[in-house]
Order: sequence, then C-alpha cells, then structure tokens
Amino acid sequence: MQTLQNSYRGLSFLMELNWDRALYIFTIALALAAGAFVGSL
Repeated sequence: MQTLQNSYRGLSFLMELNWDRALYIFTIALALAAGAFVGSL
C-alpha cells in the first residue's frame, strides 16, 4: 500500500511539473482538429 501511495505521489508531482506542457500539446491538437474541420467544409 505504501508503494502505491508513493508512486501516486510521484505521478502527481510529475503531472504538477508538466501540466503546462500537456495543456500546450492538447491546445495544438485541438487547433489542428478545428483546422481540419473547417478545411473539410
């Protein structure tokens, strides 16, 4: 159980450090999808 808690805490810390990078990638993917949708019209 302690190993699970430590790994969850480590994953949470990693996401806290990289949330802006994930948001950046998500925004680019959303913009590409929107561009493909507008291009198909």
